[in-house]
Amino acid sequence: MNVEIWSDVACPWCFVGKRRFETALAGFEHRDDVEVTWRSFELDPDAPRERDVDIATHLASKYGRTREWALEAQQRLATVGAEDGIDFHHEIARSGSTFDAHRVIHLAAAHGRADEVKERLLRAYHSEGEPIGDPDTLARLVVEAGLPEEEVREVLAGDRYADEVRDDERTAGALGIHAVPFFVVDRAVGASGAQSPEAFAELLRQGWDRSATPA
Repeated sequence: MNVEIWSDVACPWCFVGKRRFETALAGFEHRDDVEVTWRSFELDPDAPRERDVDIATHLASKYGRTREWALEAQQRLATVGAEDGIDFHHEIARSGSTFDAHRVIHLAAAHGRADEVKERLLRAYHSEGEPIGDPDTLARLVVEAGLPEEEVREVLAGDRYADEVRDDERTAGALGIHAVPFFVVDRAVGASGAQSPEAFAELLRQGWDRSATPA
């Protein structure tokens, strides 16, 4: 059974959703027969490599709200994240383009380390204040996660896996996915958002029952 997860490294709820899905998968009796595929989705395809304002200021401008509103939203998110073992520090986060991050996640998949790279980039962005739009920073992080440095730098210097990222995003549009995280089991059943582990467990059961039922 294949679970495709559309998400963005810069999306905090995608980090929360990953944790909750992992909890559900760990308790799923057929977990060894579940393959997880990370799919690309950019919250802001037009973002520069790094913004010159902090996230609270950017969010306030984006949604037409006050900076105080954005700071309060970040604090609420930090409280939620702590319940799932995530240490959010958006006061130091450095937002920017995630396109290259998605490209190296595709590279990681080719090496069987997509989950490790995804995890490293989520933690770097949301907890450590790393500018993941910066190629040198991105290279260092994914090498830490187990990818070969020479190949990583070769990918970042060119446009390898760009088509794969765009294809993921086109597929998301075709499937009606306009917000992330979004979880799809065998292109048959899906769930939107960082749902509870119990809800994800039910999604896995539905997907498994469907795959086990003769057509």
